[in-house]
Amino acid sequence: MNRFNVRKVAVLGAGVMGAQIAAHLLNLRVPVLLFDLAAKEAPKNSIALKALDGLNKLKPSPIGVASDLALIQPANYEENLDLLAGCDLVIEAIAERMDWKRDLYNLVAPHIAPHAIVASNTSGLSITALSAVLPESLKPRFCGIHFFNPPRYMQLVELIPTASTDPAILDQLETFVTRSLGKSVVRAKDTPNFVANRIGTAGMLATFVEANRFGLSFDVVDDLTGKKLGRASSGTFRTADVVGLDTLAHVIKTLQDTLQDDPFHASFATPAALTALITAGALGQKSKAGFFKKVGKDVLRFDPAKGDYVPAGGKADALIDRMLKKPAAERLKLLRESSNPQAQFLWAILRNGFHYAAVHLAEVADSARDVDLAMRWGFGMKQGVFELWQEAGWQQVAGWVKDDIDAGKALCNAPLPGWVFDGRTGVHTADGSWSAALAKTIRRSTLPVYARQHFPEMLLGEGAQPAINAGTEIYKNDEIRLWTLDGEVLIASITSKMHLIGPGVMEGLLKAVELAEISYDGLVIWSPDEPFSAGANLEAMLPTFMKLGAKGIEPEIKKLQDALLRMRYAAVPTVAAMRGLALGGGCEIALHCAKRVAHLECYVGLVEVGVGLIPGGGGLTYLARRAAENAVAANSTDLLAFLKDGFTAAATAKVGTSALESRQIGYLLDSDVVVAHKDELLFVAIAQVKAMAASNWRAPIKALFSVAGRSGIATIKAQLVGMRDGQFISAHDFHIASLIGDVVCGGEVEAGSLVSEEYLMALERKHFCALLEHPKTQERIMGLLQTGKPVRN
Repeated sequence: MNRFNVRKVAVLGAGVMGAQIAAHLLNLRVPVLLFDLAAKEAPKNSIALKALDGLNKLKPSPIGVASDLALIQPANYEENLDLLAGCDLVIEAIAERMDWKRDLYNLVAPHIAPHAIVASNTSGLSITALSAVLPESLKPRFCGIHFFNPPRYMQLVELIPTASTDPAILDQLETFVTRSLGKSVVRAKDTPNFVANRIGTAGMLATFVEANRFGLSFDVVDDLTGKKLGRASSGTFRTADVVGLDTLAHVIKTLQDTLQDDPFHASFATPAALTALITAGALGQKSKAGFFKKVGKDVLRFDPAKGDYVPAGGKADALIDRMLKKPAAERLKLLRESSNPQAQFLWAILRNGFHYAAVHLAEVADSARDVDLAMRWGFGMKQGVFELWQEAGWQQVAGWVKDDIDAGKALCNAPLPGWVFDGRTGVHTADGSWSAALAKTIRRSTLPVYARQHFPEMLLGEGAQPAINAGTEIYKNDEIRLWTLDGEVLIASITSKMHLIGPGVMEGLLKAVELAEISYDGLVIWSPDEPFSAGANLEAMLPTFMKLGAKGIEPEIKKLQDALLRMRYAAVPTVAAMRGLALGGGCEIALHCAKRVAHLECYVGLVEVGVGLIPGGGGLTYLARRAAENAVAANSTDLLAFLKDGFTAAATAKVGTSALESRQIGYLLDSDVVVAHKDELLFVAIAQVKAMAASNWRAPIKALFSVAGRSGIATIKAQLVGMRDGQFISAHDFHIASLIGDVVCGGEVEAGSLVSEEYLMALERKHFCALLEHPKTQERIMGLLQTGKPVRN
């Protein structure tokens, strides 16, 4: 297969989705043009420019670094169509109108490069119908591409071919979307609303029906159908608000207009509450009102009976909470047999989901695997519908669903397909997943890009060995596992809760460096789940602190510092493969590695201020050393100019909200690698170790470096006084920030004095232990341990 090099992408349409798709392309450093209509008055690109400016207001942010939005090139259809010739991929993302999209294709088709792929971002329109107006030469290079909202954060992208789409083109696009954009692809059939929206929207409409039947309010339903049920925390109606109620209405109308023969069609009626909200202009999050709206600090919910908003806050009954914690088989049985309306509601929506997915599997997807992965990645479900069914006991659940259908309790009387009752125990097996259309089990894709995913997401029943048990184990304790996949690179996987750092982690890291230096090309620190590490295990320190006070903690902090220095100066390359949170001590582990490979959605920071402490594992020492190195590289003696950002980040517990922002703060270097797809992280990290080893990498030589000294401390304190006196920070915040300033400036020495890492780490330990004895810090630590929330005092 020829390599598909994407040098530039054009996004047609600067609406909410188009602009966010452009932003995500730029996050992964893909040059992008953003087209829209030419404004009637100059400047002609003002529509696209306004859309880009609007991205700064979206939360969560669609862009890794806000200033990067200026790198998106605005364009318009009146003046800039010639620019399309330089694009390898064109993504159309205008409004969901068949006629508008076709008119646009007629306009742009003559200007598209003869090798370029053209894809329509649509949530449900027929891709075949859209392609009808394209020149014959372009049809093989055209397909559907359905990003989910918000495009930066949602994992799923559906690719939808037509009968004319060249299979090689689809392979190329899937490879690009997976590797370069970090998305997980499901290939969908060209049926209304494709896979995720077809199953998910039908489920959402069924939830409306059942909520009304059992008299449940929107807030109670969201509590029932959120994390408690293993689904997205936004539940059902908050999810609708995020998607946009007008978008939801369009998807529903597609179901109504195109699926009139669907046996479930009666349940596709547009809910009266949805119509009322749209009529009132309450379109969800984008209009700041939908099923819910926020007034000050109060969250209100829409009450259809009153036609107005009332206070929200309704929750699931405690009985339901207990039921939902049971194993799948017991859980479903309890829900089905309970007389509690909330339990009956939950069984009803689960039953309806099983029923709908089974009846339509052959029509909407190549296999049950595609349905389940689409629901995981597109709707935030912990398990897909078939996974849950299989876990709960396939034949038992099938019998329950059939009984409800026969009793008239289901949404329609369509029988379950015959394959459901063929004696199977599920649809996912080690040999593949069931394809109802082909009446056989089919395996996963073998595209080369998937060879980069050592441990892709697997479904219940597929029988894959969990990553935490994979490879050849070399060493293990209660907090860390050392192992190897290939005998060439050692992998350290932290296994403690939240991958918190305790004595076992420090012991394991020292052991890992020792073993790697003897027998391996290098060391990768990677865990198969998030986070990378949420920091030090404060709770584990409490017994020692209660018995010996801060003097009992000081030796443990010294051990951590020594372990990290040992890692920094190891004779083999050490690489931190980071995803999720890398906070506090987790950040410090990464900072002391020779290199970092970070997933785009990696959140890095020194956050100890939140518990009334300063970084104690060498984080401040790192900031001081890097400032000195950067000053030397810039031929400058103004150390404070290079310390400012690092000091501010540590003093305010600032966390980089993407790998790109973490690089801007200084926790990642320009030489570090940002990976788009989370499941490629280990592959890339191992490759980095091998490349470094092959190029005769050597650890840095220990050297002294200059610090800003007491004059730098005075300057920092003067600024902090203003913040304290202006009541921007508390007196304790002032105290902690002053201690941070003391460390990064090197303490009471002359400006320009040369110090060692060990010297600064001793200052870190001294101040860290002193703060442990401070009542205000103790309040913060206990508050966090008891409530999980930071205490401001």
